[in-house]
Amino acid sequence: MHIWKVKMKNVNVVAAIIIRTDENSKKNVFATQRGYGDFKDGWEFPGGKIEEGESPESALAREIKEELATEIQVGEYIDTIEYDYPKFHLSMRCYACTILSGKLELLEHENAKWLTKETLNSVDWLPADILILDKVKNLL
Repeated sequence: MHIWKVKMKNVNVVAAIIIRTDENSKKNVFATQRGYGDFKDGWEFPGGKIEEGESPESALAREIKEELATEIQVGEYIDTIEYDYPKFHLSMRCYACTILSGKLELLEHENAKWLTKETLNSVDWLPADILILDKVKNLL
């Protein structure tokens, strides 16, 4: 008897773990709520697909500029999350980032929040993003 494994589409993306220190000297991370697609209303760390010939770091800087009209400094690589969604396999490279310029305008997302270590679990995260939360907590 053979068990056939269906080859799922592989989607390679990058995610920005954008961290700032607020006026109370407390660290916050930026989370966005999807405004479109199969995962509309789910919360995620912003980012997007890596295009052919693009480095993950330059893809991330481009995506944040396109989605949030903001320039970021892509910093330390945090981790790669591997997650099987029903229709595809997601490989998500996560980087710690800081804002260089811009006001994080929501051009594609329907909502956004700055979250602290204490409020990190207060939003309905997408399944793949849940897997990076422990490492994000360590940065806050």
